[in-house]
Amino acid sequence: MLASPLWAADLLQVYREAQNNDATFAAARSTLEAGRERTPQARAGLLPTLSLSGNSLWNKNDLYLRNGTLPPTVDPNPHFNSNGYTLTLSQPLFRWQNWVAYDQSKFQVAQAEANFVQAGQDLILRVAQAYFDVLYAQESLKAVQANKKSIEQQLESAKRNFEVGTSTIVDAQEAQARFDLAVAQEIAAESDLEVRQRTLQAIIGKEPGPLAPFRRGAEISSPQPADMKQWAAAAEKDNINVQIQLAAVEIATREVDRQRAGHYPTLDLVANKGLSTAFASTVGVQLETNFENVGVQLNLPIFQGGAVVSRQSEASANRAAAESTLEQTRRNAALQARQHYLGATNGLAQVRALRAALISSQSSLESNRLGFEVGVRINIDVLNADNQVYVTRRDLAKAVLDTLMSQLRLKAAVGTLSEDDVVAANALLDPAATPQQ
Repeated sequence: MLASPLWAADLLQVYREAQNNDATFAAARSTLEAGRERTPQARAGLLPTLSLSGNSLWNKNDLYLRNGTLPPTVDPNPHFNSNGYTLTLSQPLFRWQNWVAYDQSKFQVAQAEANFVQAGQDLILRVAQAYFDVLYAQESLKAVQANKKSIEQQLESAKRNFEVGTSTIVDAQEAQARFDLAVAQEIAAESDLEVRQRTLQAIIGKEPGPLAPFRRGAEISSPQPADMKQWAAAAEKDNINVQIQLAAVEIATREVDRQRAGHYPTLDLVANKGLSTAFASTVGVQLETNFENVGVQLNLPIFQGGAVVSRQSEASANRAAAESTLEQTRRNAALQARQHYLGATNGLAQVRALRAALISSQSSLESNRLGFEVGVRINIDVLNADNQVYVTRRDLAKAVLDTLMSQLRLKAAVGTLSEDDVVAANALLDPAATPQQ
């Protein structure tokens, strides 16, 4: 359990649990660690390499002359073991493709960092959505149960009226049909609540306990600045997917340079030190050679079957594709910012309207209760008014949740969604309230 039944877990606590236990976020963290290794790997192409090789061979030979005989000092069947080793040091002096790859690796690391930031924002959105879905499912179940209670009272009244002869069997059957439908709706609402809880469990890695509901009358602030164009412009520049794709364009651009470097010469400093043994057949003895050498090695590619030109053309096409994807990503980011801004602002208007409707529903309930006490209203009127309060409260809860999610998604669209936004949303919750399981 995240908390004891006396004190419900809030959104911030659930988010912290998800940071530690969500498998998708853990995979993103490991992917970031792997991506950071691109720079050391590319830097290795600029640094010296040192290698040691050795061999030990058993040799069995048969010597003969086509015309004549071997000198008596020469063994015609020499059997011997030859050994050798070579220590090689190589330092690239000019390999342009390696320098380009090193520069390219910096953007690959930047892309990995941006991907992790995106995973962090995605975690916030998934946790908030799953948390809010549970709260809405609870409110929906309350509304369904209130409706069922009202219909049950109507069914009992219809049965009594039929027994005393003041109504027909049709009225009782219609009431029974409505009650059966209400039972089915209650089962569906309970099932939906269970599914929502299990969805949250999949994120936090444990069964969720009671969750803090929203404080009654909690005020949701409007998006600032109150200008949709400014949000869209910020999204085109700072959206995390845009940052990822910008890095992709830089990587693709340097890939073109790297493939073009296949036409360029390479120059390396090479040094060798080693030992080798060989059999000198002319004197019939085994010789041992110690050698050391140092120099530069130039390699000038002339023709490689068109592979370099083809790879360069491929890289150019990939760069063009990356640039087009960047433009589409910017457009999508701006569109998302506009959609979520409208969702937040219109949601606030809907919240205000539903709060007014809730006050009216509560006033209607009080009036019906008073009317029932003085005999001008029947019990069914009270139950229907009570059900309307639950339905309006459910609709208000959905409007509040949808508005908050639009605000969080708006922050994500401009790349600024962070834990501070979780804290702000968490301030609207009431952990001390008695939550519904």
